[in-house]
Amino acid sequence: MNTNNSNQDLLINPQQTQIPQPDPYSHLPHPVQPGPSPHPHPQTRRPRGFAATAAAAASADNTSAVSSPNASGKGKREREKEKERTKLRERHRRAITSRMLTGLRQYGNFPLPARADMNDVLAALAREAGWTVETDGTTYRQSPPPSHTGSFGVRPVESPLLKNCAVKECQPSVLRIDESLSPGSLDSMVISERENSRNEKYTSTSPINSVIECLDADQLIQDVHSGMHQNDFTENSYVPVYVMLAQNGFINNCCQLIDPQGVRQELSHMKSLDVDGVVVECWWGVVEAWSPQKYAWSGYRELFNIIQEFKLKLQVVMAFHEYGGTDSGDVLISLPQWVLEIGKDNQDIFFTDREGRRNTECLSWGIDKERVLKGRTGIEVYFDFMRSFRTEFNDLFTEGLITAIEIGLGPSGELKYPSFSERIGWRYPGIGEFQCYDKYSQQNLRKAAKLRGHSFWARGPDNAGQYNSRPHETGFFCERGDYDSYFGRFFLHWYSQSLIDHADNVLSLASFAFEDTKIIIKVPAVYWWYRTASHAAELTAGYYNPTNQDGYSPVFEVLKKHSVIMKFVCSGLPLSGFENDEALVDPEGLSWQILNSAWDRGLTVAGVNMLACYDREGYRRVVEMAKPRNDPDHHHFSFFVYQQPSALAQGTICFPELDYFIKCMHGEITGDLVS
Repeated sequence: MNTNNSNQDLLINPQQTQIPQPDPYSHLPHPVQPGPSPHPHPQTRRPRGFAATAAAAASADNTSAVSSPNASGKGKREREKEKERTKLRERHRRAITSRMLTGLRQYGNFPLPARADMNDVLAALAREAGWTVETDGTTYRQSPPPSHTGSFGVRPVESPLLKNCAVKECQPSVLRIDESLSPGSLDSMVISERENSRNEKYTSTSPINSVIECLDADQLIQDVHSGMHQNDFTENSYVPVYVMLAQNGFINNCCQLIDPQGVRQELSHMKSLDVDGVVVECWWGVVEAWSPQKYAWSGYRELFNIIQEFKLKLQVVMAFHEYGGTDSGDVLISLPQWVLEIGKDNQDIFFTDREGRRNTECLSWGIDKERVLKGRTGIEVYFDFMRSFRTEFNDLFTEGLITAIEIGLGPSGELKYPSFSERIGWRYPGIGEFQCYDKYSQQNLRKAAKLRGHSFWARGPDNAGQYNSRPHETGFFCERGDYDSYFGRFFLHWYSQSLIDHADNVLSLASFAFEDTKIIIKVPAVYWWYRTASHAAELTAGYYNPTNQDGYSPVFEVLKKHSVIMKFVCSGLPLSGFENDEALVDPEGLSWQILNSAWDRGLTVAGVNMLACYDREGYRRVVEMAKPRNDPDHHHFSFFVYQQPSALAQGTICFPELDYFIKCMHGEITGDLVS
């Protein structure tokens, strides 16, 4: 946040306050001397910031208390303004610190804690430079090898390239330090060394060049190739690859398997690609379509038996959302019909925007604990469905065919609000709209505002724009907009907390229904407007993640509480090429923030691609995200799910490239994906 204008307000009028010169020895204790002070006008430090404003106000108040009765009021207003400016400066500082920490984690592979401060950064940099930093802050150098004893600023070189180099020829000229020297003497030596360097002519060979001149060309080439193989994808762990069974494929709305032969052909293609397993979405709107607690599983039973024939592992998605739209052809899978019937009389069971438009993709989280679904709450309906599935397919759990269950927590099965609905009119890269205007969510907002002590905050922002607005076009999301006001922070915290509470409530029951089974939650990649201060698209999606706030940590704390796997939607998009993009996207920056935040909390992480098929460059970026190079902690995805709009058998993808991608994930191919 820019505070240049604020700094001008901190200047003190020289006619009002005399600025003394600072005493360089003021921090040292002074001896007590008898008699009058040798300094009748002792020098003091110049007051700064809030102290300067308060001192100026106090001086003006003392000199004009009688003639200016409003002086105290003006001083109070100045103090209040200065407090606000101080808060803005602090937020700006935190935003810069956050970017620094993100860069160090992403590009420097520094294993910094989740809530690192500058002490952690200094300690990490010091250790990287070869120092030992203990937990209490004690910092020292370990005794270096004899050839480098006492050297300053040079780390011992371990590369085999230097084994055949003569030390006298290769060792650069460095400053020598006597361990017994005091800090003051050390400063003098550094200054002397700098003065000597200024007098030298720039004809000496640099340390880097002097080392390279000692190397034989064959040795250098051999080391380069060795480094390439060390950074290769094959050195990382095996990452299993699952393929999503086409959504418009094999189960109809009556829960019948309509094309067994097509299923076998599809699974045969998967088997030829050496995939580890398949992912099947189990639709709530198909299984419990017509009557509450009347479940039809016959089509899925037949499908799972065929998968078992091919000896592939199986992950099942509890899909509590609607499917269908612009990219699904003629297939439409809605919510259960009995739920839609309830919605005709009570439309507030659906998410609602500010204009009152209802979104039927999934149920509003406002009814998670409201008995409006034939006597059941939202989370009870989800639990009954999950428990029925676990009972019906108990034999497949026992045999180990079903290895994990993914719980859908929002539209597209992702943990987010339906703030980007194309059927309502959203188009990329619009910021979307808040989805909290059903009566149940509004009741919760009123309770939160009353508890906060500001009942008039029980409303949504009225200047947040429309679905296709840009941040700078709104008063809420623009630079220094209302999103960072007292009301804005309250509203966004409540909005994101509703998302977190929904995940917590559903996962509590899912852990009970699927005891001893891995549970997966899918987290979206809302990367557009990431390079703005407000991160508007993330805010409407439910992630309170502006530049001065980490919106993913509270979510991941809940996922860690329930020991679930976080499956992240990988965009596969490059950062280059978007530098001048009007949407200010940063897919790589968002990806590394989410992945590092999850890994810092010990979460197991998996990946899934966006629906669009990738080219070879896109596959390469996904592999690098799944198995980061040079990661000192050896983080990697536990598995990866490949999905596409149509079946593999329809031939819409390039099999050689997909085969290459799978082999790289398995660690079977050396070299880069881009040949």
